[in-house]
Amino acid sequence: MNIDTVKLIIRNPSSLISMLGEHGLLNWMPDKTYLSLWSSSCLGYKVNIDNPRTFCEKLQWLKLHDRNPLYTQLVDKYEVRKFVAEKIGEEHLIPLLGGPWDSVDEIDFDALPEQFVLKTTHDCGGIVICTDKGSFDREAAKAKLAKHLKRKYYCGNREWPYKNVKPRIIAEQYMVDDSGTGLRDYKFFCFGGKPKIMLIVTDRFENNEETKFTHFDMNFERLPFTLSGPIDSRKLEKPSTFNEMREIAEKLSAGIPHVRVDLYESAGKVFFGELTFYDSSGTEKIDPPEWDEIIGSWLELPEPRS
Repeated sequence: MNIDTVKLIIRNPSSLISMLGEHGLLNWMPDKTYLSLWSSSCLGYKVNIDNPRTFCEKLQWLKLHDRNPLYTQLVDKYEVRKFVAEKIGEEHLIPLLGGPWDSVDEIDFDALPEQFVLKTTHDCGGIVICTDKGSFDREAAKAKLAKHLKRKYYCGNREWPYKNVKPRIIAEQYMVDDSGTGLRDYKFFCFGGKPKIMLIVTDRFENNEETKFTHFDMNFERLPFTLSGPIDSRKLEKPSTFNEMREIAEKLSAGIPHVRVDLYESAGKVFFGELTFYDSSGTEKIDPPEWDEIIGSWLELPEPRS
């Protein structure tokens, strides 16, 4: 354990639970006990999973009681493509350049174009972006991806849909929006198939800039809360494809109590990103806290399905 890890644990004790969990050292602990302990430590209030009221509490409940087998396909970044193609059409999929590969040694870098994106299919954060093949560090990319292939994402947050996803790697086309430097994230929080919040993520890949998270309602009015990080104080333009994005989010979230539908806009077209069932795993504080309850009131819990 390095000194930075020790400092992180001192500042945020909940990170110790997460770290031990992700390494499988708390597998002996029942899901409910683990989730209650970890989420309460992160959120700063005692999480009531049995009678949840807040959004964060209800996400923990869903992890335990809404175990639809379909969700395993929907969190797999490769397998979900079939679902998306059936629901909204292949034209909304970012073109696949290669994979799925079981190991980094299977990747044929020479066959890939000058720009591409590599992703692990079973977790969060396993992504490598190549914008210039001439200066691309293959060995560093392989090391990062190999590390993520070993990651047991389920163990650290008990998000059960990931438990049986096969760790693989895919290559996708590198995409840009009108900025020309990457893609802005548009994330729709859907409740019972109805989008209620759109999150715009900005400055994710900007050097020396903190990633910003700004939430809007379906009238594109800013919502007065923060979640996951600071808001962007600049004027953010409504995407030209907003109405189409909203319709796509409705189609992809139909029949699901809650899911976040992540989309992109490029050259006037909408592209699918991913489906997320537990935003920030339900462990990020919502400020002001009354919005934790307001958003929670939109989430109607289904009959338990274990």
